Order: sequence, then structure tokens, then C-alpha cells
Amino acid sequence: MKLLSLLLCAGLASAACAEDLKIQRDIPYTDSADAAQKLDVYAPPGAKDLPVVVWIHGGGWAQGDKAEVQEKPAAFGKKGFVFVSVNYRLWPKVLMGDLIHDVAKSVGWVHTHAAEYGGDPHRMFIMGHSAGAQLAALLCTDERLLKAEGVPFSDVKGCVPVDGDTYNVPASVALSDTRCRVYNLPEPKGGHRAKFGNPEQQADYSAVNHVKKDKGIPPFLLLHVATHPDTTLQAQDLAKALKSAGVSVKVFGAKDTDHSKLNNNLGVEGDPATKELFEFVDQALK
Repeated sequence: MKLLSLLLCAGLASAACAEDLKIQRDIPYTDSADAAQKLDVYAPPGAKDLPVVVWIHGGGWAQGDKAEVQEKPAAFGKKGFVFVSVNYRLWPKVLMGDLIHDVAKSVGWVHTHAAEYGGDPHRMFIMGHSAGAQLAALLCTDERLLKAEGVPFSDVKGCVPVDGDTYNVPASVALSDTRCRVYNLPEPKGGHRAKFGNPEQQADYSAVNHVKKDKGIPPFLLLHVATHPDTTLQAQDLAKALKSAGVSVKVFGAKDTDHSKLNNNLGVEGDPATKELFEFVDQALK
């Protein structure tokens, strides 16, 4: 059986590899009894002083779960990382600002407790898909959020937002308004305007508006679906702002995929976006 497990784990991210990880689930990251404010930790056997990935799930800020990690824990575990997947309270149970602060608190908890699980709090990466991409990008550009939790940008070695469409929320809302007007459609009840609030809040929750020089913003890898016009434009918009501020950034448009597959295949051997991801983290750790 052990031989079979080793053979199955010969691939970069076989699901069997996850069986070799030490997994601790449903760890609360606040004093609240809210079931959503919990996280899961995946650590390789004998982990010590390993870089840490904090993963933020997607789901339109209204659904999704930290268990939806597919091949990522196994792939990162094999590369010598501690992988942490976080939950957060969801809209409309809480407002966007509360949701954002939940995720910031989860990163603060990981920073404080990483060493207990074999991680290095001074070598952290923040990543997320879709709604999680917006949250990851915001945490890594608006220094107030992590600073309030005792996490300096200097301890975040990289940010990887995956196929987000709200790094510039007002632009996304305006695009939705135009489509509704042109096609005579009603405004979506659970659309970005409803979730992100008034224009001032929309601007404040936009990563592009927090990018400035000399803030210590970590390097970015922006992954997006090459044929998705909205996420492509949003990635390019954020990349332009980052470059103008002197922040290292790379944009990678994945071909022959879609919004869900891009996320699901991260960690799969031979996947182009996965190759870009691991090249990015390797470079960031040098």
C-alpha cells in the first residue's frame, strides 16, 4: 500500500499526495463563535520554517467554501509549502467591509501561528480565485488591512489573484450598467453595485486605487482566462497601475480554459498556469 501511494504521488499534484499531508480543519481565527470564521491548514510531514500560502476561495462573496481547494494543497505540499485555506462570512449576512476584514484577520492569525504548523510567518503568499482574487489583491495593496492585524507587507512575498473581475469595482459596475441599458435588462439583484455599496465604497474596495509607489507592495502574478474580456481588462488595468508604481507584476492569460477550470487545474502537472505560478513563487523566494 505504501509503494502504491508513492507511485501515485509521483505526479506533481496527485490527489493521493494529500493523504500524506497533516491536515487540521476548522481552526477558528477569531474569538467569535461564527462557523464561517475558520480555516484549514495542510502541512507536509515534518514541516518547519516552510513558506506559507493563504488561499481565499471564490463564490461571488456569497457562497463557496475553504474545502474547495482541488489539487492545490497537494501540489504546494510537494513543493515544500504550508497551505492554508480560509473561510469568511458571506454577503448578504455581512457587508463587504466586514467580509474583507474577516479575510484580513485570517491572514493575521496565520502570521501569528504559522510556526506552530511548520510555517515561516516571514514568507507568506496571498492568493485567491474570482471573489477571492479581489480580496487577495485588496489585502496586498491596501496596507491598512494587514497592518491592523500585525502583518507587514515585507512578510508577504507575493500575491496571486486568479481571474478576478473587480480590481476596479467602479469600472465593473459601469460595464454592467452599460450592458443592462443596451440590452434593456434589469439591474441584477445580487450584482456588484448591491454587494460593494455606494461609489465611495466601490472605490475603496478597488485594489487599483490603493497602488502607490514606495508602499512595499509585494510582487503580483495576475492569472486570467485569455478569452474572458472582463477579467482580461481588469488584470491589465491592475497590472498597469502596479507597473506605474514600480511594483513587479506579470500577467498570464491562460488559453483553452474557463473561469472554473483555471482554478480547478492549478496544481495539475502540465497545466500552463500552474507552471507560471510555481515559477513566480520560486522567483519571489530567491
